[in-house]
Amino acid sequence: MFDNYNFKYKRVFEIFSQISAIPHGSGNMEAISDYVVDFARRNGLRYIKDSANNVVVYKEATSGFEKSEPVILQGHLDMVCQKTAESDFDFSKDGLELFIDGDFLKAKDTTLGADNGIAAAMIMAILESNDISHPYIEAVFTTDEEIGMIGAGELDISVLRSKRMINLDSEEEDVVTVSCAGGSDFRAIFDISKEKFSGQEVTVTLKGLLGGHSGVEIDKGRVNANILAGRLLSFLSEKTDFQIISINGGDKPNAIPNLCVIKLCCENSAEFKTVCEDYLNQIKAEIKQRESNFEFLVEIGNNGEFDVLSDKLKKDIIYVLNTTPNGVLQMSAEIEGLVETSLNLGILKTDKSEIIMHYALRSNKASALSFLNRKMKILFSVTDCKTEEFGYYPPWEYRDDSKLREIYCKTYNEKFGKEPKIEAIHAGLECAVFSSSIKGLDCIAIGPSLFDVHTVNEKMSISSAERIFSLILSVLENCK
Repeated sequence: MFDNYNFKYKRVFEIFSQISAIPHGSGNMEAISDYVVDFARRNGLRYIKDSANNVVVYKEATSGFEKSEPVILQGHLDMVCQKTAESDFDFSKDGLELFIDGDFLKAKDTTLGADNGIAAAMIMAILESNDISHPYIEAVFTTDEEIGMIGAGELDISVLRSKRMINLDSEEEDVVTVSCAGGSDFRAIFDISKEKFSGQEVTVTLKGLLGGHSGVEIDKGRVNANILAGRLLSFLSEKTDFQIISINGGDKPNAIPNLCVIKLCCENSAEFKTVCEDYLNQIKAEIKQRESNFEFLVEIGNNGEFDVLSDKLKKDIIYVLNTTPNGVLQMSAEIEGLVETSLNLGILKTDKSEIIMHYALRSNKASALSFLNRKMKILFSVTDCKTEEFGYYPPWEYRDDSKLREIYCKTYNEKFGKEPKIEAIHAGLECAVFSSSIKGLDCIAIGPSLFDVHTVNEKMSISSAERIFSLILSVLENCK
């Protein structure tokens, strides 16, 4: 499809087109992994493929670089599969339908998969060429990054000898990423003890909050619906009598919940409704500048006998909802504007036998993340619940003495006459997995400008991809 376009680095886009023709959604890695293996064979390059379908391809240093330190070029092979509601596209067997719109490369009715197919295409173009100067290259193509960095976690690091790595999974051309958060899940589980209570059912709905990603938007001051529910229940417990039937808010631990529904039971519903609405109106006025669409609904239901939480469990739930840390806990002292440590109560769920509180914990410091887990255990230890930690992934900590970052920034300045932005993110990157396994790894993350990733509107700037590829070639040339 690129025959009629005068791209300076056409081969990158041709390879990307070949990748796009192969189904490669997360969990469907065999075919795309075999494609990389076939590529290595055709080009006479040594390779390793493991049981997780990761592929490592090796290329010898070019003349003059034999004594230079080797470098890892790394990207992931899987893509997020999203399509329009009207599309009959089948990600398990169909190839993406690419098209060009001005400076942008897009896919018809689906995600584009430039996250992270463009990384694979750039790396393969470098491996294929005999006209590029570079040190010894270890090209690492990982799998299932989008569903938990699974491939990177299963890769045998002993097959690598390099101590410097360029990850190509960043999405802003003028940014070099130098640190990312690690994280884990923390869950508290309360066994439900019930009592019978006769009264009138009341449903309180807190809705219209902004919500958002618990990494990217955690510092935006957005109100967590579950925490707000705890605040309301605490106030009501001092002003009026009621019992709790259930409380439910959020469905993903890493998403700030924008909705919470509380089912209660009381004897004097009219008085309860007045007290509840008066307080919620105060809250609405308090948060209107940051949560202008916040709404609430207090609905009176039927009279009857209801199963309600025991008084002890009711007090425990109100206690933890009002004392739990949530949101930003610490800002970085090393990188201006970076959230260093945070957590998010993303799920508050009542089922038949349990109440579950599920948090996403994040930190760019391993020690701070460990302390946060201990802190949560101590908080919940005074209640009758069990806790569990799981889903740990390490942080990629900022390195003061990064020679690779210096080479990149110097090269960037020489090519474009300006400095790149040096940033850290409060979310996960595979750099964290590699830096935690390879002692002393010097690592940066870069990439071309991508927009609306993980959505059907995903697009990639063609000119940006060309500039980044040209920049990578110059960086490799300067990696002597």
